Order: sequence, then C-alpha cells, then structure tokens
Amino acid sequence: MHIPDGYLSLETVVVSYGLALPLWVYGFKKLKAALNEETLPLIGALTALSFVIMMFNIPIPGGTSGHAVGAALIAILFDPWIAAITVSLVLFIQAVVFADGGISTFAVNSLGMAFGGAFSGYYLFKFFKGKRYAPFIAGWGSAVVSSIVIATALGIQPLLWSENGKPLYFPFDLSITFPALVGEHMLIFGVIEGIFTMIAYRFLTKKEQA
Repeated sequence: MHIPDGYLSLETVVVSYGLALPLWVYGFKKLKAALNEETLPLIGALTALSFVIMMFNIPIPGGTSGHAVGAALIAILFDPWIAAITVSLVLFIQAVVFADGGISTFAVNSLGMAFGGAFSGYYLFKFFKGKRYAPFIAGWGSAVVSSIVIATALGIQPLLWSENGKPLYFPFDLSITFPALVGEHMLIFGVIEGIFTMIAYRFLTKKEQA
C-alpha cells in the first residue's frame, strides 16, 4: 500500500500533511506519556515487528502493493494513538532509508495505514470484545480501511488532475484502485492481517486469559 513519490498532486500532498501534522503532534504526546520501563520493551518490539511485516510487499494490479501492517495489534494492546505514531515512524524510516513509499506521500501513507488502520482496528475490537474472533476482525478491518484510504487517494488523481484527457499523476481511477487494492485486502491481505493479529494477541495475553 506504500504510495511512492510522484503519484499524488501537490494539492493532495499539502492537504494530507495539513491533516496529518496535528494528529502526529497529539499522538506523540500520548506516546510520550505512555512510555515507561514496563511499556517501552513491548511497544518497541511490536514497532519492530510492524517494520518487518511491512517489508514483505507483494505487487498487485493498480500500481501499488499489498502487505500486513500490524497497526491493529498495537492499538488493541495499548491505544490507537500509540499505534498510529509507532506505525507512522515505521513508514517514515521505510521511506527515508529504503525508498519504500515516498516523502511527499508519507502523510497519505500514514493517514491510511497508521491512523486509519489503528483506529478502525481498535474500535472493531471494542465492538466485538468478548468474542474469540474479535482480534481477527480487528486485523482484517484495519487492513481493509487502510486500503480504502490509499485507494481513494490514488483513484481521485486522474479524476481531478488531468490535461487533455491525460492524467498528470497516478493514471488509474477509482474503478481500478478499489477492486485492485480494497478487493485484494478484503480477500487476501486482510485475512493475513487478521490471522496475524489473532495469533499475536492470544500469545501476548495468554497469561491474562489463563
């Protein structure tokens, strides 16, 4: 789902950074308040795990890729703000060090995978809390919501920014990005995310459940 540089218009970039900046500031304050000797090791380990699983990108039709993220797991174990900031940090490192995703598109990637994934996963888990499948639904829904945000950001580009019928930026509209991105994440990557979230959550909380 990482959008590279050059796929989004300047207007999209400016708006996305305008939306993301206050969220990063508030989220960083929440993360700072939550960090202590007890929480730091697990938050650090889960952030590293998110980094690893996002490195396994599988190209899919529609000009981008599919993968698990790990935002839902961090959100349901801690807080969606903490999850959003840690995943944003992972996305930033991937963009700067590995060129996986762009700098100009970092805010959109963060809004989709970090914030969209964290908050949707968290509230889905809360809604289904008490059900054995709640972590799976949280992970699956997190991946799907993330893909919707990314598919929308990409799909509106040719609709809003074209010249003489030729797209100036990303060339495929919503009729391509939604089936390609959202469909793949509903059927494949969301299921993988759901299974990962369920297994990891049960493992990390088995003492509480015993």
